[in-house]
Amino acid sequence: MIDRTLQIRSAPEAATLVGQGKAGELRAAVKSQAVDVVIFDRDLSPTQQRNLEKAIETKIIDRTQLILDIFASRARTREGRLQVELAQLNYLLPRLAGHGAEMSRLGGGIGTRGPGETKLETDRRRIARRIKKIKDDLEGVRAGRALHRQRRSAVPLATLALAGYTNAGKSTLFNRLTSAGVLADARMFATLDPTVRPLELPSRRRVLVSDTVGFIRNLPTTLVKAFRATLEEVKEASLVLHVVDVSSPAAPAHAAHVGKVLAEIGAAGIPQILVMNKVDLTPDCAGAGPDTEALKRRLLSDAEGHLAPRAVAVSALTGAGIDRLLAALDQALPVDPIVRATLRLPAGDGATLALLHQFGRVLSTRYSGEFCEIEAEIPQSLDRRLAAGK
Repeated sequence: MIDRTLQIRSAPEAATLVGQGKAGELRAAVKSQAVDVVIFDRDLSPTQQRNLEKAIETKIIDRTQLILDIFASRARTREGRLQVELAQLNYLLPRLAGHGAEMSRLGGGIGTRGPGETKLETDRRRIARRIKKIKDDLEGVRAGRALHRQRRSAVPLATLALAGYTNAGKSTLFNRLTSAGVLADARMFATLDPTVRPLELPSRRRVLVSDTVGFIRNLPTTLVKAFRATLEEVKEASLVLHVVDVSSPAAPAHAAHVGKVLAEIGAAGIPQILVMNKVDLTPDCAGAGPDTEALKRRLLSDAEGHLAPRAVAVSALTGAGIDRLLAALDQALPVDPIVRATLRLPAGDGATLALLHQFGRVLSTRYSGEFCEIEAEIPQSLDRRLAAGK
């Protein structure tokens, strides 16, 4: 970044957001410092963006376009790339008009545009077709993800979702808990595609942990819609781990923003644990250890009631407090009592036999013809599922 400027005004100017005077100042700064791109930390209307490009005579990018460009560089899976492309096309569609005279020239002739149809209309129609195709593909992705969740719910494993502001340390915590080895990077939105891994709690119960995309303030609506399938991982979780970087001066505001996004996607009612991460970087926590209540009070100062009542202070990097977090998870998750069950299964039902051995303790097995009778101690949820499947 070459330079940064801030403007305070009573109301945004309709044509250029910043006014002609400020636009003139920016134009002079751009020319004197040979700037290629000017980024506005605010969403611009298509008209404002065009007017600013004319006034400043350089490329203008607003907040949403910058975020979309970052997302595009981070997307690795087919689902992630589709979601980013959908958001980019929805952003581009209203901005097609006014990109030069070539966009409004009439077309005609065999194999080109119809008589009297402009290039603008042709591009709009092509983008609309592409948007429809991407939406159809994402519906297939969403159906597939729902099927994966259905299969996971068929097994007695609760799902935990990591949620938090971007760069709060979610992926580092995810790696610490599950030894997954996913990318943990200080860059914004380093994790776009959700990853699910198993975790064994101190009570010997196994759960699934899902790492999700980081949130930001004023998350663009196009991104919320495009990443619906990904965000549903949070909605379907049994417990949300709200990860906050307590070493950041903006931690209270970040916690509030995440709470608002969780409410917007319908996940506010899911039980939460507030994970106050990076205590190793917090001066208040030197010496005797982190003062959990003091940290939580600081976060509550600006969180507007969105924070969870339970809180644990940890350092995902050093491992400090991870044992307390695991104990809190055990307490927060509903208990799945162990019951003694006798089951009569076809001898070839290897899937059910594998479930019994994986999630229970098989006490005895007796074979009789084409069936086997098994006595086992298993979680009550698995007993209910097996009974419902008879």
